[in-house]
Amino acid sequence: MTTEPEKNTTLLRTAYQAVESGDLDAAEQMLTEGFIANVLGSPAPLVGRDVWRLGTQAMKDAFPDLKIKVQDIFGVGDKVTVLLRFEGTHRGAFQQIEATGRQVSFGSIEVYRIEGDKIAEEWVAPDLISLMQQISPAADH
Repeated sequence: MTTEPEKNTTLLRTAYQAVESGDLDAAEQMLTEGFIANVLGSPAPLVGRDVWRLGTQAMKDAFPDLKIKVQDIFGVGDKVTVLLRFEGTHRGAFQQIEATGRQVSFGSIEVYRIEGDKIAEEWVAPDLISLMQQISPAADH
């Protein structure tokens, strides 16, 4: 018998696999219609699947070979917490920095709330400082 936390962690793993493989349509279908993204630095939560799609597409455009490695994942009730490592090659513009061809690796701490069998809300804290340091022109030596 599968517990609710097990079902929820499996849902997240499946969503990450879909994003990694480039199947954003499948991943988007795993979100509720009123999906809420709580993003560091944003004055208010962002609402809607389209917001998620824009952010995820920007990452895939900049890092088309993006690999998502789940380092730890656990669920309690309707929440799932994930420690991730992202790795990829900077092949497209990211936040106004043109492609450098550099390999990048950065972590993220993410918490999700599940409603039924869909992802309803996320709180994400990627290490963007590390990522930007890796792709910034100042990183050329």
